[in-house]
Amino acid sequence: MKQRSITPREQRSLDQLNAIQRKVAALDDLKMPELWKVWDVHFPRRPVHPNRKFLTSRLSHRFQELAFGTLPQSTRERLADYGQQLSKIKSKTPLKAVAMPGATLVREFDGKEYRVQVLADGRYEYNRQIYGSLSAIAKTITGTQWSGPAFFGLKAKGEA
Repeated sequence: MKQRSITPREQRSLDQLNAIQRKVAALDDLKMPELWKVWDVHFPRRPVHPNRKFLTSRLSHRFQELAFGTLPQSTRERLADYGQQLSKIKSKTPLKAVAMPGATLVREFDGKEYRVQVLADGRYEYNRQIYGSLSAIAKTITGTQWSGPAFFGLKAKGEA
């Protein structure tokens, strides 16, 4: 059987992969001050509870991400769901109600209709302004403190 030759594109991918492997392997030889310098180049802030294993694994992931791109949002969400379902660690706080990116939440209040767009990054757009939470939008609309998910009907009455 004749062996197939590698295309130039495949060779570039292999070269890129080898370069990433060398960068990752080099992390183990760095002393902590040098590792922090690499971290500071790739991330805007340092972690709250750092340790060497976390730093090297996160930097390794970042190198691969820069070289080959990130996972699609749908894949990341699916992995997060699997992690939540399969985790042996259970938190007391329930998962927060989330509307899918691109959804429009509609609420009628005091005879007026209000529309909120759910953005891909988890934030919300209302009245051409970006908000980090639905509760902030509910407070803007009503003038009083509300649970945003309850105000927009994402949480059933009596839910925590």
